Amino acid sequence: MAKFRIVPLSKKYADNIRKKGIDDFGNTVVEQVSPGLGPCRVSLKPFTPGKDKRLLLSHSPFDLRNAYNQPGPIFISSDEVEEYTDVHKFPEEIKREKAHFSLTLIGYSKEQWMLYTGLVTDNDTIDEQIENLFDKFPEIEYLHVRSTKACCYICKIMRA
Repeated sequence: MAKFRIVPLSKKYADNIRKKGIDDFGNTVVEQVSPGLGPCRVSLKPFTPGKDKRLLLSHSPFDLRNAYNQPGPIFISSDEVEEYTDVHKFPEEIKREKAHFSLTLIGYSKEQWMLYTGLVTDNDTIDEQIENLFDKFPEIEYLHVRSTKACCYICKIMRA
């Protein structure tokens, strides 16, 4: 039985951003040919550098306003894409790109207080690391996955 569920940004959210051309902070969304792998925060698939077009915007993955409400830059595909669907497994394409995707897991309480932060020691075992964190720390309501290098938000992970 799965112990967690990956929550990408919704297709509806991305479509709204594309339509408005403005992010939730009033910034103009910037379209660019991707110089790096990304990934898209909707599909959770890496971009093809030099080929795929992406949108740069500011985003906060939090529902509550407090000191941990960390807005920052993220990327979504310029084109409409489907949401990541294999939600009980961490995306294989991100796991495989270890050199480009150094990951950090941050655990939060229901009240959105940061309770845990730690580097993913091996992308191949991230699924087990997520399960172990939820087992070891029952007070963690959800996790955020962030890029260790860029500190930007990738996705949310909920208890199943």
